[in-house]
Amino acid sequence: MAKILVTGGLGFIGSHTVIELQKAGHEAVIVDNLDNSSLDVLDGITAISAIKPSFEKLDLRLKSAVENLLQRHSDIDGIIHFAAYKAVGESVEKPLAYYENNIGSLVNLLQAAEQNQIKNFIFSSSCTVYGEAKELPISEDSPVVPAESPYGNTKQIGEEILVDTTKGGKLNAIALRYFNPIGAHESAIIGELPAGVPQNLVPYITQTAIGLRQQLSVYGDDYPTRDGTCIRDYIHVVDLAKAHVTAVERLVEQKNNQAFEVFNLGTGTGSTVLEVIKSFEKISGESLNYQIVARREGDVTAAYANTTKANNVLGWKAEKNLDEAMTDAWRWEQKIRN
Repeated sequence: MAKILVTGGLGFIGSHTVIELQKAGHEAVIVDNLDNSSLDVLDGITAISAIKPSFEKLDLRLKSAVENLLQRHSDIDGIIHFAAYKAVGESVEKPLAYYENNIGSLVNLLQAAEQNQIKNFIFSSSCTVYGEAKELPISEDSPVVPAESPYGNTKQIGEEILVDTTKGGKLNAIALRYFNPIGAHESAIIGELPAGVPQNLVPYITQTAIGLRQQLSVYGDDYPTRDGTCIRDYIHVVDLAKAHVTAVERLVEQKNNQAFEVFNLGTGTGSTVLEVIKSFEKISGESLNYQIVARREGDVTAAYANTTKANNVLGWKAEKNLDEAMTDAWRWEQKIRN
C-alpha cells in the first residue's frame, strides 16, 4: 500500500482518481483550495469507497504552506498533481493568473518534495501540447508545437520543468497527456460539475438536454472530416483515473525506464462532434436542440491518440466506449438537477 498526495483531489479527474487509488488499496491525502470544487465531493468519495480520505484545504501558491504540508506528510510515496486552472479562454484573458497558479504551484510542490526526499511525481498534462498534429493518430513522438493559449503553455512549461528537475537524479516523473475526459462515476454520486457555462462539449450537451441551456452550438461543419465536424478522442474519466493509479504504482515500484516518461491517455478512436451528439440521443432517447454555427478560432480539425505506448509500456488500456461514457454523463446530469 502506498500513501499518495493528490492535489486538486476534489476536482473532476482528481476525485475519480482518489476512488480508484483507494479501491487499489492505497491511502490518499487530498489537497484542494476549493476554488473550482466543492467539499461535497469528499462526501461522495466516502460514500462510494466507504473510506474517508484525509483532506487539507490549502492553496499551493503559498510556498510556506506547501513546505509545512509536505513536512507533515513526509511519509508519502508519491504526488499526483492535478491542481491547476484549466479554461483555455479564461487563460487568454488572465494569462498572469494562469502562470502564477499553474507554474508557481508546481515549483512550490517540487521544491518541497525535494526537501522531504519525495521522489515520485505524476503530472496532469494535456494533448493540447501537440496542437494541430501533422500525423494521426498522435503518438508521444509527435512534435510539441507552440501553445495556442497560456493554459496550453503552462502544460508545456510544466513538462519542461520536470525534464530539467528529473535530470538531477532526485525525482522520477510521469506526464500523462490526456485527450478529452468525459463521463461520470457509474454511481452518479460524483461527476463533472463545471462552474458557469461549460467549456467542454459533453456537459454542454447534457445541460442542453436537461433544459439548463437553450441550444448547443456546433462550431463548423466544413472541416475535412467524415461529417464536417471536429474529431476528438473522448475518454471515460474512470479509465483515466485508473491510468493514474497504474502510473504512480509504476514509479513507486521503480518500474520506470527513464526518470521522465510521457504517456498519451485516450481511447485511440476519434469521434466527431455529430457522432457524440448521436451517441447521446441514442442512449438518452432525447432529441438534442443544436445548430451549426461558424468555426471557433483555435479549434484543431482532429486529435486522437496513438495508445500503443500506454497499452504496452504503461500496461493500461481504456475499457469504456463512447456510449457508456455518455450514459454515465447523462445519469449524473439527471441526478444533480433533481
